[in-house]
Amino acid sequence: MTRVPEDTASAGPLVRRGEIWTVDWTPGRGSEQTGLRPALVIQTDAACRNPKYPNVIVLAVSTAGRNVPFHIAMTPTEENGLRAPSFVKCEQILTISKDRLRERWGTATADEMGAIEEAVILVLALRGVRRA
Repeated sequence: MTRVPEDTASAGPLVRRGEIWTVDWTPGRGSEQTGLRPALVIQTDAACRNPKYPNVIVLAVSTAGRNVPFHIAMTPTEENGLRAPSFVKCEQILTISKDRLRERWGTATADEMGAIEEAVILVLALRGVRRA
């Protein structure tokens, strides 16, 4: 894991889609996560670089998951920086301040991102939904 320097063209650290970061979730409310925990950046690179947008859209990552289509399993690798088998929880989509990002762990593979994207489409019913 490495601390990534601030991006001089945008607010906060330089962040890219598919990266896994330590997020400071404190303070949390109700059943929200608290403390330092990983999250995966799902936001576009263009939005991440926008100097007028100090936030980033992430998905929660946890070692606890279920056998459901919107929990995407990830095995620890040198590339992703995970320390234990984990799940990207695609139903836990959060917009957070870049100030909450602490340390970059690594990056998901293209195949993992493909599965994550499909799970987000599923959980948000973005495909095949008809409006009345």
